[in-house]
Amino acid sequence: MSLLQILSLLLALSVALNVAISAGLLAHRSGAGIPDAILTGAFAAATGLGIYFAAVAAYR
Repeated sequence: MSLLQILSLLLALSVALNVAISAGLLAHRSGAGIPDAILTGAFAAATGLGIYFAAVAAYR
């Protein structure tokens, strides 16, 4: 892997982590329990990473 690819992957992971935390906090503040908020955040992160990897695969 080149340095650019590694930095791009780290950026995608950082964005996914920020999205997951934001979605989890929003779900918890909306009245969901802790387990449901964690699952909401995890699904949001997985969706974001899935979109990123699909975009990378489309341009290869």
